[in-house]
Amino acid sequence: MSKDKKNEGKEILEELKELSEWQKRNQEYLKKKAEEEAALAEEKEKERQARMGAESEKSEDKQDQESEADHEDSESAMKESEEKVEAPEGDKEEEEIEESGAKEKEEQDKKLAKKATKEKPAEAKISGLHILRALTILFPSLLLLIISAYLLSPYATMKDIRVEGTVQTTADDIRQASGIQDSDYTINLLLDKAKYEKQIKSNYWVESAQLVYQFPTKFTIKVKEYDIVAYYVSGESHYPILSSGQLETSAVSLVSLPETYLSVFFNDSEQIKTFVSELSQISPELKDAIQKVELAPSKVTSDLIRLTMNDSDEVLVPLSEMSKKLPYYSKIKPQLSEPSVIDMEAGIYSYTVADKLIMEAEEKAKKEAEEAEKKQKEEEKKRLEEQQNQLEEEKKKLEEESNRNQTPQRSPRR
Repeated sequence: MSKDKKNEGKEILEELKELSEWQKRNQEYLKKKAEEEAALAEEKEKERQARMGAESEKSEDKQDQESEADHEDSESAMKESEEKVEAPEGDKEEEEIEESGAKEKEEQDKKLAKKATKEKPAEAKISGLHILRALTILFPSLLLLIISAYLLSPYATMKDIRVEGTVQTTADDIRQASGIQDSDYTINLLLDKAKYEKQIKSNYWVESAQLVYQFPTKFTIKVKEYDIVAYYVSGESHYPILSSGQLETSAVSLVSLPETYLSVFFNDSEQIKTFVSELSQISPELKDAIQKVELAPSKVTSDLIRLTMNDSDEVLVPLSEMSKKLPYYSKIKPQLSEPSVIDMEAGIYSYTVADKLIMEAEEKAKKEAEEAEKKQKEEEKKRLEEQQNQLEEEKKKLEEESNRNQTPQRSPRR
């Protein structure tokens, strides 16, 4: 290809040498004019491409095709002008050349005008930043409008409240403890769930509470109640003792009592809390083996308690050390052949219930003897005091009589 172009260039130069001076100038003029028109077309094409730079790839491909066509048209015009220069000399040739140049110029102008009409003006695009700013204003405004309309509607306070997990309490007790009013907004229950759950736990039966929401207006209060670990017994009345250490103030009916339960025969609030706390730390098997608990203070241990087991064994243990010492009962029990007393007040030792009865009888007899002796001493003391009083009265009477006898003897001397 390069060799052919060189040969063509040489041929053109040889032909130019053969042309007249005027034809050479005319040819140069037409060549410069064609170059200027081509440069002008290229500048317009560049401007058009700059305007259409943001258009899609399809429009860009179309523009490239059109620009190539323009370039080919300009090249063909240059070739035609060069061929016309090679025509015979004379005024006729010059006029034809000028006419052909004018026609080419008109054709190029028409093509450029046609291209300009084909080209669509670039559409003005909205900046993404402006769209984002508009959305940041419109979205909160729309959301505020929706919320306002909802709060003004009756749906804002519509609630369907249900209670689950109650055994000792009722659904009405839980609703009352929650403090939820019919006029409260539904959204308030969602935002202040922790507040209402805390209020529900103000009922001393409730160990935990959970407020669960289900669309659109359903609320479920799931509660877990404290277990009953024992019953405080006073005569025929039984009062539940909860696993929290709380003593119920209302007695339960005998019909509602379970088949087996732990009876407690003291009602001091601090002692009950301590007992429940210690009881929670022992095994369930050992806990179930206890039948009743009562106070048995001694001179040494003020909080000593007596545990009566289901198998008639008795365990003496300090209340504050029950969880620590009572597990030893499980190890001692297999060694006992008959109902016994396991004393854990100071150390650990055991004796039979019969021995206990003998000891109690001896202690009782001793107390009775001490009381009889004390009573005898008091009576003796009282008798001595009465004798002393009688002696003093007799002495006083004798003194009065002696005084009377001395008075008449003094009067004659006067």
